[in-house]
Amino acid sequence: MPELAIQTNKLSLWYGDFQALFDVDLDIKQGIITSLIGPSGCGKSTLLRSVNRINERLGYVRIKGSIEVLGQNIYDPAVELIQVRKQIGMVFQRPNPLPLSIRDNVLFGHRLHSAERGSKSAQEEILEGALRQVLLWDKVKDRLDSRATGLSLEEQQKLCIARLLPVKPAVLLMDEPCSALDPTGTEAVEELIWQLRGQYTILIVTHNMAQARRASEECIFMLLGKVIEHTPTDEMFVTPVHKETADYIEGRYG
Repeated sequence: MPELAIQTNKLSLWYGDFQALFDVDLDIKQGIITSLIGPSGCGKSTLLRSVNRINERLGYVRIKGSIEVLGQNIYDPAVELIQVRKQIGMVFQRPNPLPLSIRDNVLFGHRLHSAERGSKSAQEEILEGALRQVLLWDKVKDRLDSRATGLSLEEQQKLCIARLLPVKPAVLLMDEPCSALDPTGTEAVEELIWQLRGQYTILIVTHNMAQARRASEECIFMLLGKVIEHTPTDEMFVTPVHKETADYIEGRYG
């Protein structure tokens, strides 16, 4: 049985007086793609952002319960936030390349987190390796010093994924990574996500039912801040256990 990458135990979260998550218990396996689906406001992005502690930047957020990543409670006071962010990469809805060159974008995290930057040739190797992993090297190898903001949206999103890889994260969190892309760009990023499975544990929030079905191996359905169902993706879409899941998948609400 695969080891667990992420485990939540009785996870509850409040924004001020509003409770967004209710006693969420999840076991997310290592090395696979798990999708999070559910109607707007059901807690998907809140859960995702809790896994790399982005939510705590908001002073009015309160959290109870625990989240373990690779067996370590990331909310333990002894855990350093910088180590959490190293281990858990985040990709947002809209690509957010830094206003720097393609080269400096990819090497940004490496330079920030590595005590030893390494020689120029070592950095070039890291750069090429990351860009090859995201299927971008052949397109950009002759313009590595051009500004990253000049890339297409699809290329920018791939670059944002490449920026995470030199730090060697264990987990990649993706919050609707294709929502700003056209169908061709969506297909290209989905292909990339599928190629990264196995090397990384990927947790992806999506509103696109077809995408969840195509691009994940397990699926979690959330409703009103609670986990309703967590099964292999094929099972959820063919034989959902709960009526609420079937209603959502069949488009009766959400």
